[in-house]
Amino acid sequence: MAVWDQFLTERDRRVFAGTGHGREAGFGRRPVVMVVDVNYFFCGDRREPILESVKRWRNGCGDVGWTAADRIAELLVVARARGIPVIYSTGLERRPDGWGRGRWGDKNSRKDPGAVEAAAYANTILPAVAPLPQDIVVRKAKPSVFFGTLLQSYLVDLAADTIIVTGGVTSGCVRQTVVDGFSLNYRMAVVEECTFDRGEASHALNLFDMHAKYADVVSLATTRDYLASLPAGLFDEQMPSLREAQIGRAHV
Repeated sequence: MAVWDQFLTERDRRVFAGTGHGREAGFGRRPVVMVVDVNYFFCGDRREPILESVKRWRNGCGDVGWTAADRIAELLVVARARGIPVIYSTGLERRPDGWGRGRWGDKNSRKDPGAVEAAAYANTILPAVAPLPQDIVVRKAKPSVFFGTLLQSYLVDLAADTIIVTGGVTSGCVRQTVVDGFSLNYRMAVVEECTFDRGEASHALNLFDMHAKYADVVSLATTRDYLASLPAGLFDEQMPSLREAQIGRAHV
């Protein structure tokens, strides 16, 4: 049973059974793995239930974010073993006076400037999935990793055709990145166990909607098997540091 099944009405089931949505597009030949915003800002600074996490981190997802990070770490082991580029996103550093946040604060009533999430370490990526020197880190100020960043230039340099998306939150930064990648004609995949959201219904129904129209929602096992099946050295020419990292690990 898909994670979204419990949230669909009978009418929804009948409609989508007849529309043809949700056909699997499949992976391409040159994937990258993207880790979206798996930082303290969205996960909280410790593994704890979400209802505890949001008392201090209003955007924190608590244990669901930390559990997803564990699964992402498993995926990264396979990706790095095959020399697949890993691209991270996290937030830009904020001005102390809050200027430049745009409309972020307008949709949240908890605007306390002394909140712990304003700490200098808020954008730090969780240790379980911390970037390695050969990885790419994109700093962003808006939901999509594409908006106002060099991501598209990096993907062109890599000659990538597939983006495997992980991270959070499913209904926000993950979804917007998926839609933008789809709009640029990349094959998009979202790894179910490697994504998270503060809302259970939001998580499930956004996975459903992305799978219906913009991406393949795939399992961790399926994604690991796909990455393991790829030939070694796909990106050696574009990113020699990936190959060097592989060689270095082989001699440890």
